[in-house]
Amino acid sequence: MKQFQQIQQSVLFLCFSVLFISAGFMVWNANVIEGSQETTEQNSHIEAVSVMSPKQVDVILERVYLDGETSQEVVHETIWSTEDFWAFYEEWVLVDQNESEMIFRKNIDDISPLLKMNGYFGITEEGILSIYEGVPTKDRVIQSFFQLDTSKLKSQQHLDLMNGIPVQDLKNYEEVLQVLGQYKSQQM
Repeated sequence: MKQFQQIQQSVLFLCFSVLFISAGFMVWNANVIEGSQETTEQNSHIEAVSVMSPKQVDVILERVYLDGETSQEVVHETIWSTEDFWAFYEEWVLVDQNESEMIFRKNIDDISPLLKMNGYFGITEEGILSIYEGVPTKDRVIQSFFQLDTSKLKSQQHLDLMNGIPVQDLKNYEEVLQVLGQYKSQQM
């Protein structure tokens, strides 16, 4: 019986030892896991900061007008959020990009501001309907349309074209082209 008690005590001691060692291992493992998670969180914070750092780019905005005129505007952008950046330019078409520059294009359903301010319809010596920068002179043609049959023009229309008809807005631009389109020469 004494021997049985000794075996029982040894088994009991062995069980408590295993239990104590297991508990110690679990506490140690929890600390190691917790410490590695803190390191991972710190590293992910560092990664997030480097990803979120602002990016400087030159954005070139090309506007293409109905009269064929193209204007460019250069904007120096700091991109803090790519989502916000793309949302801001959602009505533009990305044409080209590299590390430091992005080119966007937009078709404008209007005539150019230059044409509105300084454009005049006129007629060249050859009878070609053209738009001039300022009142009609030989060297200031900015756009040519078609040959007019000047013999069919009313004298006042011919005189108006010689002096220049101001291009005021899109409606006026289209009306003049429509009216004078009736006098388009059949010769090519």
